[in-house]
Amino acid sequence: MSKKATEKKTLKVTQVRSPIRRPADQQATLVGLGLNKMHRSRELEDTPAVRGMIRKVHHLIRVEE
Repeated sequence: MSKKATEKKTLKVTQVRSPIRRPADQQATLVGLGLNKMHRSRELEDTPAVRGMIRKVHHLIRVEE
C-alpha cells in the first residue's frame, strides 16, 4: 500500500469555552471527545462520528485540520 493510504487524517480539537450551564448531552459530548477542561487539546481521527460530535459542540471548541 502507498504511504498516503496508510496515513489517517486527524483533527486537532481544543476546548475554548466552558460547558457550565450547557445541556448534559453537550457536556457528555465534550467528555466523549476527551475534553473536560479548558484549553485541553486532542488529536482525533477524522471520521463521520467525530465530525458529528464536533458539530454538536462547535460553539465550545476550536478545530484545526
